[in-house]
Amino acid sequence: MNENDLRRTRVLSAVLTGSMTTLAASRSLGVSDRQTRRLLERMRSDGAGALAHRSRGRTPNNVTPDALRAHVLTLVRTQYAGFGPTFATEKLLEHDEIQVSRETLRKWMRDDGIWLTRSQRRSFHQSRIRRERLGELTQIDGSEHRWLGPNRPSCTLLVFIDDATSRLMTLLFEPPRVYRRVKYSKDEPYDEPEIHCCLSC
Repeated sequence: MNENDLRRTRVLSAVLTGSMTTLAASRSLGVSDRQTRRLLERMRSDGAGALAHRSRGRTPNNVTPDALRAHVLTLVRTQYAGFGPTFATEKLLEHDEIQVSRETLRKWMRDDGIWLTRSQRRSFHQSRIRRERLGELTQIDGSEHRWLGPNRPSCTLLVFIDDATSRLMTLLFEPPRVYRRVKYSKDEPYDEPEIHCCLSC
């Protein structure tokens, strides 16, 4: 018997001795009054041992055989390598006529190390190593906004950032959604970032 069963026994014994009502016992146990009466009948007829859950220690009816689990995981490793649980479930049913729920297959794959959870997949990302010298790599980013005030039309700010030093190399204000080739020379000496503004912004 576990701790919950022992507590049930103490409460129901109090009801049988008359020191507690069935209503108070049902509140204390967190079950209905009807369930409390059933437990009392079981305790009267079979003793305190009958209060343990009847399916405790039994194999569940919906358990999948180990042989089927092993066969499915072998198929997933060999024929459906790289497939996610959803797609693998569909292919198992379509080609092998094996019906397994998606969540069951996901759990099997996760337990076997074939499938990683989102948090596990995220943890493998490694940051890119920055370049060593100024001018080796310039990253460009753009952001559309009303940069020049609420009364002016929105424009896109293009920012050129040196990867090694994180310096702002050039700032360009361009009309929104205008794509053109931008000439940028890495040979020019760095002073301050140049700011270019188009007149239509």
